[in-house]
Amino acid sequence: MLGTSIVFDFDGVLIDSRFAVSHCMNRALAANGLPERPAEELYRYIGPPTSTAFADLLGDSPDAPRVADVIRSYRECYGRTALANTRVFDGIPEALERLAAEHRLAVATSKPLPFAEELLRGLGLRDRFATVAGPAFDAADDKTATLAAALAALGPTRAVMIGDTTFDMVAAVAHGMPGIGVAWGIGAAADLEAAGASRIVARPDELDGAVADALASVG
Repeated sequence: MLGTSIVFDFDGVLIDSRFAVSHCMNRALAANGLPERPAEELYRYIGPPTSTAFADLLGDSPDAPRVADVIRSYRECYGRTALANTRVFDGIPEALERLAAEHRLAVATSKPLPFAEELLRGLGLRDRFATVAGPAFDAADDKTATLAAALAALGPTRAVMIGDTTFDMVAAVAHGMPGIGVAWGIGAAADLEAAGASRIVARPDELDGAVADALASVG
């Protein structure tokens, strides 16, 4: 029988990056002469690619020069401040320890891979994961492509995706995997279910049972 794997989204599932991201988005807007936004208005941009987020904020195309300028400012801020302003969600280290005893773990994130790797190491989580997949800077990969990269690195396996946004659930469905939504992230439960989540969990200590049920459903 094939082994089992769990692929996690990063922001909103393993880490609370709301302050880190919204702070740097506002610093980037200000640095380019644009008005800052209330932090709560920026939370919905945690998950999609950075170019998509700023294109929407600026009402421009993702490849527009001023979008590129704001992204450069954002990355400069994020590279300096993200680790200090990011925390691991309560209960996640314990959940990862339990789950790693039975399954291989992976990360599939829309965050540029260098940032993801640095944060995982700095937060003491990197050794839990067999592989981490994320786009290169300025790559146009969507979550479905990033999940494909994680699955390719894992090799043949029965797997489940855990995420907090519709992008995660859509990617799971595209790869014929069960998707488990988490209620402590950015996405609303109704949206996650509409996008294909097989179950929504309220706390990290519910992940064990949800993963066991999801993997049982795929044989």
